Amino acid sequence: MFLPAGSQDETGIQISNRLRASEIFRIVTKKRNFKTISTPVVEYASTFTNEMAGMDLCSMLKWFNGEGEIEVLRPDWTAAIARAISGQHPSEQKWSYQGSVFRFDKDETESRQAGIEIVHADRFLSEAESLLTAIAYLKNLNIKAYVIELGHTGIFDALIATYHFDKQSELALLNAMHDKRSDLVKSIVEKAGHRELAEPLVALIDAYGSREMIDMYRERWSDRQDLLEILCHIEELIDLLESAGVSEVIVDLGRVKNLPYYDGIMFRGFLTNDGSTCFSGGQI
Repeated sequence: MFLPAGSQDETGIQISNRLRASEIFRIVTKKRNFKTISTPVVEYASTFTNEMAGMDLCSMLKWFNGEGEIEVLRPDWTAAIARAISGQHPSEQKWSYQGSVFRFDKDETESRQAGIEIVHADRFLSEAESLLTAIAYLKNLNIKAYVIELGHTGIFDALIATYHFDKQSELALLNAMHDKRSDLVKSIVEKAGHRELAEPLVALIDAYGSREMIDMYRERWSDRQDLLEILCHIEELIDLLESAGVSEVIVDLGRVKNLPYYDGIMFRGFLTNDGSTCFSGGQI
């Protein structure tokens, strides 16, 4: 007997490690006053395919129910929690969750996630709390060697704001920026008749490195108050992380959103021993 591609069994130490990590996450988030939330594994597809969530139905495990509506196995926690807390009082700001998500476009069809959502709060404070919670969790797991990357979706949005792209071309450009495909970025922009936009976007792909990158682009964007404010925002978060003891922080000014609901700061943590992602998230 075989399992479908992307599925796997767990035994012994795998289960023990997962349960230990889960319990540590529960303790850390409880100490930081997060309220636990759980959502059903089965949801309506529209929860995830609406304009705000913007997820691709093709990536979901789905079927038609008896009424002819499409149901799916939960492919994403953020959209599910947004639905679940829509009727909660605004004073309930901090939520934590653990459980599986199911996607065809990942290496594993089922992946287990633990995470937090902060709503109805100041943007900087919610970003800071998210990063500090991740740091506290890694510390309790005795993980010390990691790098945190910061980016901001507003940079790409601001640079293309005054140029017209049809919806398909803008999505293709977004994907090309996400994949760091400078050749494709140049081709899409020139095909749309915006040759002068090619150079700043291609340069942005390589705008990746230490906080000195911010100083470089502060000079380059000296006449763009909107972009200067974004750089200042990122720098404030770097100061916060360094004061919390994080020794390695990098910036990716060419980072773009991989899901439509991201709007602002995006962050990722990487383990330095193998480069794997240990956490990710962003402002919505």
